[in-house]
Amino acid sequence: MTSRVHISEVGPRDGLQSIDRVMPLEAKKAWIKAEAEVGVPEIEVGSFVPPKLLPQMADTAELVAFARTIPGLAVAVLVPNFKGAERAIAAGAEKISMPFSMSETHSLKNVRKDHAAVIEEIAAIAARVAAEPAETRPHFEVGLATAFGCTIEGPVDEDQVVRLAEQAIAAGAAEVGLSDTTGYANPAQVKRLVRRVKAAVGADRLNTLHLHNTRGLGLANALAGLEEGITTLDSSLGGLGGCPFAPGASGNIVTEDLVFMLEAMGIKTGIDLERLLEVRTIIAEALPGEPLYGFTPDAGLPLGFKGTQE
Repeated sequence: MTSRVHISEVGPRDGLQSIDRVMPLEAKKAWIKAEAEVGVPEIEVGSFVPPKLLPQMADTAELVAFARTIPGLAVAVLVPNFKGAERAIAAGAEKISMPFSMSETHSLKNVRKDHAAVIEEIAAIAARVAAEPAETRPHFEVGLATAFGCTIEGPVDEDQVVRLAEQAIAAGAAEVGLSDTTGYANPAQVKRLVRRVKAAVGADRLNTLHLHNTRGLGLANALAGLEEGITTLDSSLGGLGGCPFAPGASGNIVTEDLVFMLEAMGIKTGIDLERLLEVRTIIAEALPGEPLYGFTPDAGLPLGFKGTQE
């Protein structure tokens, strides 16, 4: 198991896209700045989707520009298609992630494309990324959404996930990630699928898990992934997040709980957990009444807790 985990905060994108209210731009900036200052190394600041579909994400270009001024912060965004990727590159995003639903029904609902069309889109984005000068070229990851199950189709065949992962890499993606979009995964399934996809595309082409805690297995699934060589975990401050096109799929892993688990185990994150807990105040004040989750924020840190003391 790795001795250090890279935490990618997805709350400003996955969290905020899942609620009706629009967080003010200045509050988003304060949130991003505060998390970066406590040591969060990567933040997915938004997504380049049409504002009429997700008005919560209309200010993503401004957030990318702001986040790029923060020293040491990796600035990530989600893009649904080639047009979104072009906007992300123009804005200066350092990492772009495109969702690729392993459930074709979910893909049609989410991005209105079947699997063949998504592979074509991946190839077009990869070519556009490759054409960018090395110093401004973003890292291009494809997130294999609904990899562990779908709220529309139910179980998703693992052979299909492996096959589509191979096709995404062949089309030019730098790496793939596995996403439990619907909160269906269990630890045995996570270990099995991570092992199979790594074997198919190369161990260095699968580093990331995006997990939900819908049924309380988020941290168990994260640990299972780490045992299979995963080094990057997505999470959301306060557990905000879900998928607008997967009914009932609520609850990203709570960043605060994830950091506590890792640091308590002696796995380095580079994050000051005590200060991270204070960042929740920004969300609570900007979105009064919005439910925030997490056991660690409620219980507090154990007496004598020191973390990895970086």
